[in-house]
Amino acid sequence: MNQTEIGEFIAKCRKEKKLTQAQLAERLNITDRAVSKWETGKSMPDSSIMLELCEILGITVNDLLSGEKISMESYEKKADENLIALKRKDENNMTKNAVISLLFSATLLIGIMVCLICNIAISGNLTWSLIPISSIVFVWVVSFPSIILGKKGILISLISLSAFVIPYLFLLSRLIKVKEVFSVGVIMAVASILFLWVIAAIWNRVGKTRKLIALGMIFLLAIPFMVIINVILSRMIVEPVLDIWDMLSIFILLILAFIFFICDYAKKKGLMK
Repeated sequence: MNQTEIGEFIAKCRKEKKLTQAQLAERLNITDRAVSKWETGKSMPDSSIMLELCEILGITVNDLLSGEKISMESYEKKADENLIALKRKDENNMTKNAVISLLFSATLLIGIMVCLICNIAISGNLTWSLIPISSIVFVWVVSFPSIILGKKGILISLISLSAFVIPYLFLLSRLIKVKEVFSVGVIMAVASILFLWVIAAIWNRVGKTRKLIALGMIFLLAIPFMVIINVILSRMIVEPVLDIWDMLSIFILLILAFIFFICDYAKKKGLMK
């Protein structure tokens, strides 16, 4: 299974159907950059849209994975070869992710051991080391799904973050004996997690086809989020709702959102690639 040959085959079939990359991307609800990456052999179509892509191009999945139209005589043989190639590719990706996950976990475990050894050597028992250890474990729980599963694990990581951040803040406040870490931290964490879920929803609904407009929406929504956070903080620690730095941040967010909206409009009109 040669990605370059598959990409050239996709481009050939697309042109035969008199479709531009943008038109094909629009029908598949993806970006034209994704189509460009297929045709240059930099990536493969995702399995979730492979059937729809083949239907649009008037080919079979077997044709697509072979990088050519297959005759009936060799169809079964090619199908077996493509299945084996796909399985081998998945296994290679899983092996790579497993190795990275193992190295990541081992590095964090070494960090935990260093903290324990230093704490016991200096104090004779476990005191301050519990703080970095609990933080390391929290980081591992949240980030491990994304490392082992790649993009598919991002949602699991977000769920883990949502589930464990409050217990982590409670434990941290007890370890350092500062109640405000929990009382203030929980409010900030809940607001931040809600914003992350909003970002995930926008990216899932809009970002697949129009990344620029999705980024513009995210930067724009960051402004009311920041104001809400500042209002909550001002009531809890008696601080002004907005200072000069907050106003500067709002201005920068507005500029960034405007730039992304303009770039999306220009791209849609064909003024930029």
